[in-house]
Order: sequence, then C-alpha cells, then structure tokens
Amino acid sequence: MATKVLVVDDAAFMRMMIKDILSKNGYEIVGEAENGLKAVEKWQELHPDLTTMDITMPEMDGITAVKEIKKLDPNAKVIMCSAMGQQAMVIEAIQSGARDFIVKPFQPDRVLEAVRKAIG
Repeated sequence: MATKVLVVDDAAFMRMMIKDILSKNGYEIVGEAENGLKAVEKWQELHPDLTTMDITMPEMDGITAVKEIKKLDPNAKVIMCSAMGQQAMVIEAIQSGARDFIVKPFQPDRVLEAVRKAIG
C-alpha cells in the first residue's frame, strides 16, 4: 500500500514540485494545504502517513502547525521544508517534532531520502 502524504506549502508551485517528486516514486498524495491552519484541519481529516510542511506561511506557520499535529498524534511524521537554511528554525522544527528538514529548491534525491528516513 502506498504511503499517504499531505503536502503543505503556501506556494502552489512548491506543492506541485513535491507532489511530482513523490508521486513519480510511488507515494500517494492524499491532500494539500496552503497554510498551517488548513494543514491541521486536513491532517485531522486524512491522517496521512507523512506530512511535508513549509515553515513560513500565512495564518499559522509550519512550526506551530507541527506542534498542533503532534498534540493530536505524538507519532505523526512531519518533514519541514524551507527556503531559509536558518539554523535556529531547523533546530526549532526538530524540537517541535519534525523528523527531518529539506531545503528549497528541492533536490529529488534529498526529498526521497528524508521521506524514506521519516517513514522508516
């Protein structure tokens, strides 16, 4: 059975890039969201195996969204994505419960490695 993935990013183009990389490699994209608030709603509705989460978004940022999702399910698997390779944000994301961190522009190999690592 294919791993179900929720893709969260405020940029439609970035969601499309991630969806493209993952669907070409056998992952099932079950939903997408353009901000942290929608991400938490979609997560509750879909219970994906994995979520890719942008950090900087309107309404609710990715780190807050990860914390909310982790409250709902401490075992939820989330990979953070950001164009900013800021050390403090990476650390905060991991402390908030993210399994890994990928930097934009996405390198397909790195995305797939992070996903494989996160789902074990």
